[in-house]
Amino acid sequence: MKRFLTLALAAAPVTLTALAPAPLLAQTTQLAQVQQHLRAVGTMTADFSQTDRRGQTLSGELLLKRPGKIRFQYGRNVPMLVVANGKHLTMVDYQVKQVQSWPIANSPLSVLLNPNQDLSRFAKVVPNTDPRIVMVEARDSKRPEFGRITMAFAKVPSAPAGLMLQGWNMVDAQNNRTTVKLSNQRFNVAIADSSFRYVDPRKKR
Repeated sequence: MKRFLTLALAAAPVTLTALAPAPLLAQTTQLAQVQQHLRAVGTMTADFSQTDRRGQTLSGELLLKRPGKIRFQYGRNVPMLVVANGKHLTMVDYQVKQVQSWPIANSPLSVLLNPNQDLSRFAKVVPNTDPRIVMVEARDSKRPEFGRITMAFAKVPSAPAGLMLQGWNMVDAQNNRTTVKLSNQRFNVAIADSSFRYVDPRKKR
């Protein structure tokens, strides 16, 4: 189970060349735009690929429904599921029949799942070389054990609030790293709440 935890919750920063920090007003404006995007997206579906620090890549389908719900449905040959039901984030390893769960607030993914948070309290715009991309890093300085997440948004006029989430990087307290990249994003489509349930492998049928 531990290896799956690393795959799903750690993340490697996208390789970027740092520039001089943008003016404070520009950073504030971009952060506000990201906040608007998060609040404008009630649901999202996408294909994802997830790469760990060793270069191993897994892929599957992502379902997101705010507030608090997300599902990483891995490919047929991967006996693992990551799902959040609005309160808890759960990792299920069907191969060894193990389940691990913790409050969503204890995961960096909470930034994506709670659109009502004030990003200015714990997030900042990260400089990068591509003006078409907005990078935002979020972390709780009071709880570094929860790790950090760096999100990448492409500037797409037709997307909600003019931004499209391209993926994210997460780094946990042990410096384990993973990169998640998205494609085929669809916004505000119907997703049933039942999509965020799972079959507990520990229960006898």
